[in-house]
Amino acid sequence: MSAVLELQAADTMRDQLRHRRETLAERDAVQGAKNELVRWNEARTVVRRRIEELAAEIAGIEDQSAAIDKQREKLQKQLRTVIAPREAEALQSEIAGLTQRRSDLDDDELTAMEEQTRLEAELEALLAKEEPLTSEYLAAEAALSAAETDIDGELVRIDERLVDLRAAVAKPVLKQYDRLRQNFVVAAATLAGSRCDGCHLDLSAAEIDTIRDTATKKDGLAECPQCGRILVL
Repeated sequence: MSAVLELQAADTMRDQLRHRRETLAERDAVQGAKNELVRWNEARTVVRRRIEELAAEIAGIEDQSAAIDKQREKLQKQLRTVIAPREAEALQSEIAGLTQRRSDLDDDELTAMEEQTRLEAELEALLAKEEPLTSEYLAAEAALSAAETDIDGELVRIDERLVDLRAAVAKPVLKQYDRLRQNFVVAAATLAGSRCDGCHLDLSAAEIDTIRDTATKKDGLAECPQCGRILVL
C-alpha cells in the first residue's frame, strides 16, 4: 500500500476512535444517572423546605392559640365580675370571636400537621433512593472511565505509528496531505475505475488520462480534478 494511503488509513482510524470516544453509550448512561440524581436532589430539597415551612407554620399557630387562650381566660375572669348587661354582652361576644378564631387555628394546624406527616413519609421514601441512585451513577462513571481508557490506549498506539508513517511520506506530499486534511476527512484516496474514492465523482476519460500521466511522473500520485484530493494509482 502507498505510504500516503497507510497514513490516511491510520488518520481515519484515529478520527473514528475519537468520535467513538465522544459518543460512547457509557457517556449517555453517566448523564442519565446524573440527571436522575439531580432530579432526586431537587425533589428532596423541595420536600425538606416545605416540611420546614410547615414546622414554622405550626409553631406560629400554636403561639397564636396560646395567646388566644390567655386572652380568653382573662376575659372570662372579667365576665364573672361584670354586673352591667351590656358590658357582659360585649365580653361574651369577644370571647365567642376568640373561640371561633381558636377553632379556625385548630383546623389550620390539623391541616398543616397532616401535610407534614405525608411529606415526612415522602422524604423517607426519597432518602431510601439515595444509595441506589448514587451507586448507579458511580457504576456508570466507572464503566465510562474503563471504555475511555481502552480507546485512549488505542489512540496512543496509533499516534506512535503515525510518527513512522508520516516519516515515510515525502515532505512535499505530506505538506499537501496536511493542507487537504484541514478541509477533508479523507485527503488521500484511490482511483476506483473512473471514480475518485474521495469525492465519489466519475471522471471523464480525458481526466483519467491526465491523472495516469501525472501518476507515472510522480510515483503513482496525482490529484483529483474535481475535489483536489491526492489520488493514488
